[in-house]
Amino acid sequence: MDPAADTAGGPAHSRPDESSPASRNPRAGKAHPVTELAIRVRDLRKVFGATVAVRGVDLDVPAGAVMGLLGPNGSGKTTLIRLLLALSRPTAGTVELLGAPVPAAAGKVLPHVGALVEGPAFHPFLSGRDNLRRCAAAEPLLASRAIPEAVDRALIRVGLADAAERRYRAYSLGMKQRLGLAAVLLTRRRLVVLDEPTNGLDPAGTQEVRRIIAELHADGATVLVSSHLLAEVESTCTHVAVLDRGSLIAAGSLAVLLDGEAPALDVRTPDSVTAVDALRVAGLSAAATSDGVRVELAGTEAPAVVSMLVGAGVAVHEVRRRRTGLDELFAQLTEGDGR
Repeated sequence: MDPAADTAGGPAHSRPDESSPASRNPRAGKAHPVTELAIRVRDLRKVFGATVAVRGVDLDVPAGAVMGLLGPNGSGKTTLIRLLLALSRPTAGTVELLGAPVPAAAGKVLPHVGALVEGPAFHPFLSGRDNLRRCAAAEPLLASRAIPEAVDRALIRVGLADAAERRYRAYSLGMKQRLGLAAVLLTRRRLVVLDEPTNGLDPAGTQEVRRIIAELHADGATVLVSSHLLAEVESTCTHVAVLDRGSLIAAGSLAVLLDGEAPALDVRTPDSVTAVDALRVAGLSAAATSDGVRVELAGTEAPAVVSMLVGAGVAVHEVRRRRTGLDELFAQLTEGDGR
């Protein structure tokens, strides 16, 4: 979690309005008007003494999107999430959730938002089931007669049904995290905010979180999830936002951000030295790899590259268009971070 966060958290239960669609992949959930935003942040700042934790952030999260919030440790992720959920007051700037200003309209909006922030906080001597009952009783959109069924359903979804009667203090870190997720799932949410939801989970638990996020997305909810697991974000999210030292350095559709990187070809050839020389003479950026050469296209089409190589007498065995992964993009965006 971010060291700049100002107070201890826990599962926040509430739920917001919807927002704009994600332009990413066919995993789109229910359709939303293009201009609708679940989260709208403008010039948001948070200062703790001499420390600027969040620096003038502008961020739009489209309704129905699954946005991954990324950044090195201490980059401001948790602080930003706390500002979004009215758990901390901004030094400057504005936040809107589901079209309503926060914190001014927090009482109206937060019943539609489910959140797990900085690890769950529950009564240590109560069972998992009783802790969830207490959470459910505080849900303004959940009728009292519906609480038992909602609690049972949430426990089943997170795989805690068999441990429901055990005291919370006896839960492992992963089980505590699952119970926090269960609290988020007590009622249908329009917006779900998860701060490192896979913390303490084993691979099976991580896969369950991925499944839950996919179900929320398919149901039309907007999901904002912070994570340090880049592979999970790339496989789960439609959008990403990257923070570094409190500043937003990139945000948007994951597909667009990855495609925006310089397109390149990997050419498999035994004549890498000749290939690099020929491509550089043609004005292209090229470098030898373990099995050939990598060339940045820079406006040149792949067939033209192959023609150049063949014309130079290079044996071309295979040509693959290279796709930048999220891990490489993240490294490029945060290079020189020093942490």
